[in-house]
Amino acid sequence: MPIETTPVLSGPRTAGPAPEADLVAVPFGPGPTLPAVPWAELPVPADALLAQYEAKGEPGEVVETTAPRDGGLRRVLLYGVGDGSPGALRRAGAAVARRARRRASLSVVVPTVEGATAPLVEGALLASYSFTIGDGRAGKPVREIVFVGGDERELRRGEALARATALARDLVNTPASVKTPAWLADRAVEVAAGAGLDVRVWAGPELDEFGGIRAVGQGSVNPPRLVRLSYTPENPRAHVVLAGKGITFDSGGLSLKPTEGMKTMKTDMAGGAAVIAAMSALADFEVPVRVTGLVACAENSISGSAQRPGDVIRQYGGRTVEVLNTDAEGRLVLADALAYADAELDPDVVIDVATLTGAAKIALGPAIAALYSTDEELAAGLAGAGEATGERLWRMPLVDDYRAMLDSDVADLANVDRAMSGSAGSILAALFLREFAGGRPWAHLDIAGPARAGSDEGEITKGGTGFGVRLLLRYLTA
Repeated sequence: MPIETTPVLSGPRTAGPAPEADLVAVPFGPGPTLPAVPWAELPVPADALLAQYEAKGEPGEVVETTAPRDGGLRRVLLYGVGDGSPGALRRAGAAVARRARRRASLSVVVPTVEGATAPLVEGALLASYSFTIGDGRAGKPVREIVFVGGDERELRRGEALARATALARDLVNTPASVKTPAWLADRAVEVAAGAGLDVRVWAGPELDEFGGIRAVGQGSVNPPRLVRLSYTPENPRAHVVLAGKGITFDSGGLSLKPTEGMKTMKTDMAGGAAVIAAMSALADFEVPVRVTGLVACAENSISGSAQRPGDVIRQYGGRTVEVLNTDAEGRLVLADALAYADAELDPDVVIDVATLTGAAKIALGPAIAALYSTDEELAAGLAGAGEATGERLWRMPLVDDYRAMLDSDVADLANVDRAMSGSAGSILAALFLREFAGGRPWAHLDIAGPARAGSDEGEITKGGTGFGVRLLLRYLTA
């Protein structure tokens, strides 16, 4: 569900919060950074209070006290901002927003750090996100946050980033009983209407050329779709294609996953969600390049019509693939999208985003995504965007010597290591996708680890994280 918290900008820091504000947050750091605000009359000197709690000013640290207010009291949160970096401020905003749950309003004094408003707003709103079905939510988010002494343009930027990320989280968190390929395509059409994007959806016989998407989806009662979203500004500097894996549920197909492995497989369309959500905000950020988003939507299920291990399929453009493992299905649908982009769209840059392999999560853990690329400038741009937004990437090698592991005796290539050794799984998946990128500057983001979180941490909330939305917007804007 969309973020319910409304951010509002107030006047200068010295003006203070509205008289009715009963919860106020004031920043502090490792040094004497408490702002001089006459309305923040603490019962004891701030230095003494912070010393009593051994507070260090680290981001996310909160010390609570009370202050007089018109014959009564108001709660005051002294919140740590660390070094004042964007990452520290996102964490700080998240901490105070979580402390304000179930309240009508929170007033937050913005630190006197250049550019502080956007990350503070972003962190506060993302930490206020929640997704539930029904009314059983414990601790509804604060309804309004008043940012005192901030910048209006930055506030709107932080809000736009948070709302786009929340859209991706909503798409990921929706149960697969609702989230069929058709449902996901319909949501993309709605986003296009709201964001001024052109849209096309392929379905039924229109998908005949897209052999990977058809093969993955043929075992499900919910037919596949391919979505194309298009954004074209005036005088675009370049053309970037974003391709997202949109597997709305992954049972593994006839190469069936164990029960535990299936429980979170509604998340397997997180790459497609990131593409849809990033496309939704391109106009807000006045992105100067033409962007085409492709989302390959299918449900990987089992039935008498499901594809079998050993089947040979024909991808878009004619290349044949021997399917040795039906649970390596994401690369099949993405191969169609990449081949279509190369043949029909003539992009300058191609980026695909996918929860592609468990191997990437094993290698890098739950917080960092794997980055593969054929182009140094593209890789550096994406990695820098990841550092700036807190959606970190780690460059992984495309080992050409491993390409022979994907050779097939009966087709142009196999979808997994023909020896089924289980080694280098993330690298082999990237090498497979590279075959369909047409030699263009290409990057692959394997977000299997950070696409889903097991608990709240900083601006991340439990469940779908919306990983990739902010870094893509940062990259495209730059």
